[in-house]
Formats: sequence, structure tokens, C-alpha cells
Amino acid sequence: MNQQPRVPNEIGVKLDNVTKRFGAVGAANGVSFGLEQGHLLALLGPSGCGKTTTLRLIAGFERADEGRIEIGGQLVAGPRQHRPPEKRRVGMVFQEYALFPHVNVWQNVDFGLEKFEKSRRRQRVGEVLDLVGLAGLGERMPHELSGGQQQRVALARALAPEPDLILLDEPFSNLDAGLRVRVRAEVRAILKQAGATAIFVTHDQEEALSLVDEVAVMLNGRVCQMASPQKLYRQPVSRDVATFIGDANFLPGESRGRQIETLLGTLESQVPVDGPVDVLVRPENIEISPAPSATHVHRVRQQLFFGHDQLITVQLASGEAIDVRLGPAYTFAINQPVTVRVRGPVMAYPR
Repeated sequence: MNQQPRVPNEIGVKLDNVTKRFGAVGAANGVSFGLEQGHLLALLGPSGCGKTTTLRLIAGFERADEGRIEIGGQLVAGPRQHRPPEKRRVGMVFQEYALFPHVNVWQNVDFGLEKFEKSRRRQRVGEVLDLVGLAGLGERMPHELSGGQQQRVALARALAPEPDLILLDEPFSNLDAGLRVRVRAEVRAILKQAGATAIFVTHDQEEALSLVDEVAVMLNGRVCQMASPQKLYRQPVSRDVATFIGDANFLPGESRGRQIETLLGTLESQVPVDGPVDVLVRPENIEISPAPSATHVHRVRQQLFFGHDQLITVQLASGEAIDVRLGPAYTFAINQPVTVRVRGPVMAYPR
């Protein structure tokens, strides 16, 4: 499949202070970010945070009240400017796939290629069906396909017109848990092979962290942090972001530069902070081991076993509870006294 060469570090989509209000409610409150061509981004946040509105603003389904949006280097929304969706070179994959039930797979993918020459249309449909692993299934009707296959048809249809940007709105929510993991890995591979620039909307943290190159966390209509999945998880910029991403324990502490005094001893901070702080400790960064009851008063209070790992709740001597994530082989009894140790540097947030 022939792809247009990508210019390294060229911005595929850029939002600058984009605002959208519905009456007195601000759905997008100054959204700003830039995404390089060929990169995959997840807009991640709780319901009502503005992520779907942001996607609709990028697609052109909603008109921005303020701000600017550029796609492929072209201004599509700004002061006194609103380019309609069909003029934005954007492909869309909806939550319900929106396949046409009365026509076959080939015709579904062919829809929207009316500007291509007839020979090129046929070639292009064949290319994208091959790309998504559905070569030979062009005559099938949508109802004859599995959920994962329908997802790939929707993706093929979005890719067929060679758009500058692919937008995907909760694209895996209709799939069962086991299939969801496999299909999202397939979709990532397809988009990467196509060299596509894509934005996913999701509220699923695991999905976002495993699927894309960058994650933008949205809270209250704003992008609070945009970073790689690894950096976002390890170095959230605020307590709010840390609480939303993954499981989090917070301990009170007193920080002097990179040294923090806590209930669990002196911890090293990733970023220098001075004064009273809340210390983020991920459950997997805590170690516990059996201890004589006469010398330790941290005790196991609960165990949740998941097969691949387990979550153990420990009540500290201070009365506070923390969660500890361990492998499946560890065995602790309820009320068992334990020692507690934190591994590695931590993040701390001023109170």
C-alpha cells in the first residue's frame, strides 16, 4: 500500500484555547494541545469532562465559540471561520460503527470515495480491506461479521479517503472484555502501518495507556496533562491527575528538597518540593513482609485475589490504610503484622 511520506515532527492537529459552551455550561474550557503526524493520542477523562465535545469540535460537528483548530497545517476553525466536516479531511469511527446494514462490506468501504476515479476507487477499497485483514470478505453483509470484524470495516471506511486525521469515539465499548484487548491491539497496528494520525476518546485508563503514543487527561473541560503513557503514570502533574490515572495511595509528609519524611520513613522525591506535601505511592511500589507482632503494628486487613496479581489492604500504625499490589504467589493472613517498605522515588504535591 502506497503511503504519502510523512514530514518528521510536523503537526497533524493543533488546538489553541478552544472553547465551547452550551448555555451556561462550559464543555470545552480553553482546550490546547498539538499532535504530531503519525502519532496516536487518547483523550482520557471521566464522563462530562469535555472529551467528546472536543472530538466533535475537531470533526466540525460543533462550532467553537473561541480558539483555533488546525488539521494538517490548515486552519479549519477560528475567528469567523468554520470549515464544515466534509471539508476537513477527517475520518470518523463511531461507537456504534454506523455501518450501512443494507450494503456489503465492499460498498461500505467504497462510500465516500466518489471523488476518486473509478479504477482508483476499486484499488483503494482493495488496499484498505487488505490492510485491516478483511481481504476476500468484501461481499459479506455487516450482520454476517463478528464485532471485531465490523470494527475493522468501520476503520477501513475511515481510512479509505486518505484523511489527514482519524477520530475514534469510544470505538471498543461495544466489544466484550476479551475481544476488546485483541481488537485494540489490531487497530493500533493497522493505524501505525497506515501512518495515520489518530485521536481516540475513551474513559478506560487501561485502554488509553496501552493503545497510544500520548495521553491527554481532560478534567473539567481542560487538558490537565499530555504525555506519554509511561510519564503520565509515573509523573502526574497534580494530585487530581494522579488520582484519576491508576490506583493511588497518598501519605502526608514534610518535604525538604528531594527528601520527604513520612509515616513509612524517609522517601526520595522525583521533583524537589518544600513544605507539607501529599505523597503519591503506587500500590506496586510497596513491599510488605511478615513481621513479629511485638515489633510491628502495620496489619493486613483485606485481600483481593485476581489471578495474575492481588491487592492487599494494609492498615498502618497511624490508622491510615494503603493498598499493596503483589504477585499471585504471596500469602498473607488477615490481621497478620507486616513490615512496609516503599521502592523507588515518589511524586509529592504541595498541600
